[in-house]
Amino acid sequence: MHRLQRADKQTTTTVDKKISEITTIKSKLFEAGLTLLQVDRLYDLPRGTAGTTLREPNVKGERAIAAALGTRPELLWRTRYHASGLRKSPQPRDNYVRPSTMAQRQIGARA
Repeated sequence: MHRLQRADKQTTTTVDKKISEITTIKSKLFEAGLTLLQVDRLYDLPRGTAGTTLREPNVKGERAIAAALGTRPELLWRTRYHASGLRKSPQPRDNYVRPSTMAQRQIGARA
């Protein structure tokens, strides 16, 4: 027999993928015992650069976070780089879409 289809089935959107990417990188930093502020300090970046880099493309921030984790930037941000490892230029418009805040997502889930 056929299974009933759920009407509330969620599809994966660009924003969902971005949130997943951000949380993955943050968890890797946590496992390494680093904070975003420490990455800024270690690599002489302006305060807040590493945090902003999680949401928006920034070459120096991407390289600093990747170096702190001992990996390459193209392995952390697949949407910002070609499969060959070259950085996309210009960046796709979707890379500049900011995900909603946790509070906004919780309000949307209640509605």
